Amino acid sequence: MTSHILKEQLAETIRHYNSKGWSPATSTNYSFKDETGQIWVSRSGIDKSKFHADDFITVDLEGKAIGDYSAAKPSAETLIHCVIYELFPETKVILHSHSVYPVVLSSKVKNAVVFEGYEVQKGFDGQTTHDNTVTIPVFDNTQDMEAFSLTLKEQSNSIEQHSFIMRKHGTYAWGKNLFEAKRHLESLEYLCQCELHNH
Repeated sequence: MTSHILKEQLAETIRHYNSKGWSPATSTNYSFKDETGQIWVSRSGIDKSKFHADDFITVDLEGKAIGDYSAAKPSAETLIHCVIYELFPETKVILHSHSVYPVVLSSKVKNAVVFEGYEVQKGFDGQTTHDNTVTIPVFDNTQDMEAFSLTLKEQSNSIEQHSFIMRKHGTYAWGKNLFEAKRHLESLEYLCQCELHNH
């Protein structure tokens, strides 16, 4: 898939998620790796209801804007995307949501949210039965992206379902393509909603 097509499809996804209330007040960020391995991220401060394919900018491995976009401002959390690409090399698309249910659930647990017996657990790549226990790590929120990146690297072994939650902040989910990244994010969203309704 060419970067132009992926930009269009991801921009459409961003607008759709905004319509669901998952990106209030210009929040959230998204990225993808193109066919050359170049990282593209959403420009900071964009109204996600009007997000366009041209609102992606190129960044280096440290999350700094480069090339034709060197004067543009990437999201403050761009470094998180870069670390996810580093830790999980098969990743091609990363989605970040501020949806309500994972945020609320993350305030009620310590280090992880645990799901068991839900059919939709099979939405995570590698899960083949609802009988398994699925664990999604919860990391404390911080404005220090360097420190948070170090936390991700130190605790990467706990990230088994292509996603994690930042406490009272939001979720990150990713995949080998846009379809898989969406499936992981939407599965986590659904499971968090179910779990909150159960308690």
